[in-house]
Amino acid sequence: MSTKIDLSLSRPNRIYRPSEPLEGKILVKSASSISHYGIRMAINGSVNLQVRGGSAGVIESFYGVVKPITILSRTLEIRPSGKIVSGTTEIPFSITLRNPKEDNSERFYETFHGTNISIQYLAAVDIMRGYLHKSLSATVEFIVESDKADLLNPPISPEMVIFYITQDTQRYPILPELKSGGFRITGRISTQCSMLEPLSGELTVEASVLPICSIDIHLLRVESVLLGEKIITETSLIQTTQIADGDVCRNMTLPIYVVLPRLLTCPTVLAGPFSIEFKVAIVIFFQSELSRLHPKSDPLTPRLWMAMETLPLELVRARERRSQLVNCADRVGLLS
Repeated sequence: MSTKIDLSLSRPNRIYRPSEPLEGKILVKSASSISHYGIRMAINGSVNLQVRGGSAGVIESFYGVVKPITILSRTLEIRPSGKIVSGTTEIPFSITLRNPKEDNSERFYETFHGTNISIQYLAAVDIMRGYLHKSLSATVEFIVESDKADLLNPPISPEMVIFYITQDTQRYPILPELKSGGFRITGRISTQCSMLEPLSGELTVEASVLPICSIDIHLLRVESVLLGEKIITETSLIQTTQIADGDVCRNMTLPIYVVLPRLLTCPTVLAGPFSIEFKVAIVIFFQSELSRLHPKSDPLTPRLWMAMETLPLELVRARERRSQLVNCADRVGLLS
């Protein structure tokens, strides 16, 4: 059996805050004892930026990847030189993410996996075995969320925005029958949302000359990267939530309820070299012969049989409500 090494973090969800220590175990499985020249643990956090060809010109595309922004870089010696016995060995570790003795002006951005921007935190362990043997290593990603001291106190202001979608609000061509016959969809939706709460609102189809095929809510990310003196911005789709399938009854209120996906969203970031913002789009698909001919069209590209309204969305990290904590404890039997 070859020697295997693995990293096991203390929390199954792998979520930590900058003021908390990263704790866990190094698991080494070996058929025989092995000698080593030290066991080291390194934790690194960085903002990785890139510019794709479709988002920039020829000159900008030549550079491709922008220099990463280092958030965190720390190394700790877990054990000095020695031996690891055969079988399974567990080596505990604990390493502080934010050193209280150092300048804490550096901001810990929350973990985010985007198209052009990725904020990632990694823990890596190396067992050094000298020149004659290959070092043993393992890496695991952990998730960073904002410190509790930096969180907003609930309740977060709902900031509901009233919207209406008609043939006159569309900035691109639509079907002639829609232009002449008309349609009207009204509603309201929150434009500031806590990461712990769903995106909510309501929608009503008041009138439509054509039957409705589907009503979807698109969650969009807007990533901007500073490249030289130019800002490259790209909008991409995160997820789609269908709130109506088929022609809906007129003047009936439909609820909007969208759960924010983990890792693919984060609190809105407006930094110097980059920014991460979000938008929400209400998209109505009408039944037509053209829509049947293009069933797999890009949902972000305006089509003749579509109507769309896009609004900015600010995401924030807030403290958990007391009622949420009580309900969670009650479910696991912690409260009588």
